[in-house]
Amino acid sequence: MTNSDLYVYNAQPSRPEAAKGADPVTTEIVRHSLNMAANQMKRSLVRTAFSSVIYEVLDFAAAIYDRDIRMLAQCQTLPMFMGTMNFCIEGAIAENGGIENFEPGDVILYNDPFGIGSHQQDASIVMPIFKDDEIVGYATAKAHLPDVGGKEPYCTDTVDVFQEGTIYPAVKIYKAGKLNEELHRLFLANSRFPRYTAGDLEALVVCVKAGAKELIKIIDRFGKQTFDQCAERMFDHGEIVVRKYLENIPDGKYVGKGMIDNNGIDDEPIPFEVSVEVTGSDITVDYSNAPPVTGGPLNCPIATTVSATRMALTYLANGGDMASEGHFRPLKVISKPNTLFHAEKPAPTFLFFVPAMRAMEAIWEAVSTAMPDNVTAGSDGDIEGAVWWGTHRDSGEDWVEGFPHPGGQGASAHGDGLSAMMHPMQAATRNTPAEVFETRAPWLLKKYELAQDSCGAGTYRSGLGCDIAYHMLDDSYVTVFIEQQKSEPWTVESGRPGRSNRGALIMPDGTEKSVTKHTGMLVPKGHTLEIRTGGGGGYGPAEERSVAAVLDDLRNGYISVEHVKKHYPHALDSDVQSAA
Repeated sequence: MTNSDLYVYNAQPSRPEAAKGADPVTTEIVRHSLNMAANQMKRSLVRTAFSSVIYEVLDFAAAIYDRDIRMLAQCQTLPMFMGTMNFCIEGAIAENGGIENFEPGDVILYNDPFGIGSHQQDASIVMPIFKDDEIVGYATAKAHLPDVGGKEPYCTDTVDVFQEGTIYPAVKIYKAGKLNEELHRLFLANSRFPRYTAGDLEALVVCVKAGAKELIKIIDRFGKQTFDQCAERMFDHGEIVVRKYLENIPDGKYVGKGMIDNNGIDDEPIPFEVSVEVTGSDITVDYSNAPPVTGGPLNCPIATTVSATRMALTYLANGGDMASEGHFRPLKVISKPNTLFHAEKPAPTFLFFVPAMRAMEAIWEAVSTAMPDNVTAGSDGDIEGAVWWGTHRDSGEDWVEGFPHPGGQGASAHGDGLSAMMHPMQAATRNTPAEVFETRAPWLLKKYELAQDSCGAGTYRSGLGCDIAYHMLDDSYVTVFIEQQKSEPWTVESGRPGRSNRGALIMPDGTEKSVTKHTGMLVPKGHTLEIRTGGGGGYGPAEERSVAAVLDDLRNGYISVEHVKKHYPHALDSDVQSAA
């Protein structure tokens, strides 16, 4: 393999002269103003969306970029989209023949997976922001729509991208402020749920218009020159924060390994490795040894691979700041086209996020070999998602619901892992409340509880997973996808892994059928689908966990007496039975 075979992604370099004259106090005011503008985009979308996956789950992102396509601010929703939005803008510009073909009021609809880094249902909306007939930035949003005409409303078994939904190659849904009626009719004609889809599309347009309005207000308040200087200083600060973290990692190359259970078509596991090389305050993450693209939808476009890498880095190094373009400057990403982490058309990509999640875990595992006290152990490793649909028996109205499920997060040198939390890829998303989906869908939530003994033992234990049971009051269809069933979460410093993820379809007589990845599975009335999310990895030897912590977990019901006997026998001399 030669260098010419490889793809290399670098962030835009710093511009030392551009930040001169920026006052630090004014810069902070500008930074917080931009973050509030992004959050205003979030509020606009949440208040106007039709689908609960947007307004409850928060399966979307909204961001503001400058004229050079550098991220100024993004709202705190779905981190996975954080690193893909610049690809959306760049693709929208390229597909329309350059910025000279934009005019005020244009709004672009773009959902080509190989441009936006997501499946077709993650519709991206890009709006160039004009001030005095000049583009000063871009407002962009991406959200999961109910359906865009794929073989099913959600898929685990596609064999090419064309089965996964209609592709809209950066077309203008609004031209100079006027709705493109013909395109809009075509868009709705390719959806099983046109009412939801129309409402969500218009909510996305409202969202980017809010971002455009807010950016203009900020530029008007501070003046264009001051705004530009402060933005540059903001980027420089983000770069400094990340570089200071990287300087603490010993120079060297570290390798993390991961595995995907299967490709959705056959049942063969897909192992891979990622190398992480640190040199001074620069970091290179290399995916070039990845296996070839798979025959099923477990392939990752390069935009999402870059995004997953950015997320893995910023979770470690950004110091709690909301990320901006500067945080990404120390990072280089290397990949090889037509492999697992650089899928190209027509490869199926519907479950693109699965390899991305596994890659994040592999990066953290690699860094943990160099800095075990600064990295959290592995998590449940998945979002354990389910998307349901059907027709209401009384009204004849179609319905659709979908959401991820929380699991256990890894422990660290600083304490126990968190229980019942979304994977870091989905960190700011939520599950839909039972009161909402029981009203909208014909089912009852029979159980939603922390799963006893699901945590990984250690000096510090991992978080617990959950047992969640949906009981059908009417026939329903579901696409379910549960990863990390064949592997366990990785651990740090001799910790022990928590339980792996599981799924089960429970018949009325109590018998069970294992559930892994299934598309359009009928769940008849009276049946129950149970999702059993895993725990994370433990940190440190279990025999070094304090007796007080073991007994406290026992009293709270997090662990059983049997779990104590297996993992913490040093605590057996204490009053274990009374604690239980």
